Amino acid sequence: MRWIQGGILQKENKMAQTLLITGASGQLGRRVVEILLEKNAGTIIAATRTPEKLADFAARGVIVRKADFDDPASLATAFAGVDRLLLISTDMVMVPGARIKQHLNAVTAAEDAGVKHIVYTSLVNPGPDSPVTLAPDHHATEAALDATKIGWTVLRENIYAENALGTIQQAIQLGSLYSAAGDGKTAYISREDCAQAAVAALASTFEGRRTLDITGPEALSRDDLAKIASQISGKTITYVPLTVEVLTQNLLGAGLPQVIADLVASFDAGVAKGKFDEVSNSVEELTGRKPVSVADFVAAQA
Repeated sequence: MRWIQGGILQKENKMAQTLLITGASGQLGRRVVEILLEKNAGTIIAATRTPEKLADFAARGVIVRKADFDDPASLATAFAGVDRLLLISTDMVMVPGARIKQHLNAVTAAEDAGVKHIVYTSLVNPGPDSPVTLAPDHHATEAALDATKIGWTVLRENIYAENALGTIQQAIQLGSLYSAAGDGKTAYISREDCAQAAVAALASTFEGRRTLDITGPEALSRDDLAKIASQISGKTITYVPLTVEVLTQNLLGAGLPQVIADLVASFDAGVAKGKFDEVSNSVEELTGRKPVSVADFVAAQA
């Protein structure tokens, strides 16, 4: 865990606040709204480009507002009267630089609307030395938050455990686990644990500035994933290291577009460089519960 400003993380009492979630029709956003409803966490606003997809939430008392990150006017309207805002990074990954513009629009609109605190879903180690192609988007967004006068919580999420599950399933199908991650390790975190952490940060009374690494309880290598695949399948699954170049060509050969092939390979390059191996206790400190391990996550899915 790394602190920018603030003090010791404490259990904080909730107060009546107006909470807004962007990207509320996505998987993470929907789960955050569901948890907030379960916790009766005050006034909840679900913002999305497609309000019709959130009719079920509207029926349960959630205020649904249209928010298009490419339309600053819609953001000004959506963010009006909001105390705390969860800014979920957008899915605009096909066009380089598009997410930066969208996120900066959101940060500017939030400050203009008088939002008191922004919780942002970032990426672990998004600095300039990261080979991950999405890292610059997060680095620029964090810089934009820092330039505001409002409070923020940056949740630097590790790679989803759902990705590890997909890797394990594919390895069982192929009989080997192919990756360009070298001997690097990843502290995988489940989407559910990310949602629980986001809810805790959003619904808290923390008003300062803090940056938290959101990780699973342990860092696993690709050899570790191969062992899990072997245990599940009853077959011997081995890890076959690839170069980033070979992995990229394989992904292109499988039909992925260049930008996505480069993105996937860049995450492996980041793992090999040690950008995803740090383990933090932030999830437990925020939520009071330990994050699920990859082995338990995979077993539950099975």
